[in-house]
Amino acid sequence: MLDHSGFVVTDLAKARAFYDAIARPLGLATVDNGDSAFLLGRGPEEYPYLWIGILRPSYWVEGSRAGINQMHFAFSAASKAAVDAFHKAALEAGGEDNGPPGPREGAGNYYGAFVLDPDGNNIEACYRW
Repeated sequence: MLDHSGFVVTDLAKARAFYDAIARPLGLATVDNGDSAFLLGRGPEEYPYLWIGILRPSYWVEGSRAGINQMHFAFSAASKAAVDAFHKAALEAGGEDNGPPGPREGAGNYYGAFVLDPDGNNIEACYRW
């Protein structure tokens, strides 16, 4: 259903370090996309992917800037252990805890963890069984 999505960050190097750290526990990778962006996904030729960069998108309305609207992305994890590893890696890479790993009330067979990336975006990893 999705082809790609993306968002602008204020510090590309800081964002790259954060997303490099969380990619591995989720079975994902980052790849350069020029000097001003990188892609996060299953591989350089696979869709969907997440574009993360410092360029001002042509579709932004007046007044838009990085971090003005908090984004939420939930990545699918292969196991509860992968969710735990994601959370640990995110915190070690400068992320801020926004909900420790565990089941979520009312969500059924669901185990997730939430972190804020360096720009305040809410990034989640979840496992469903």
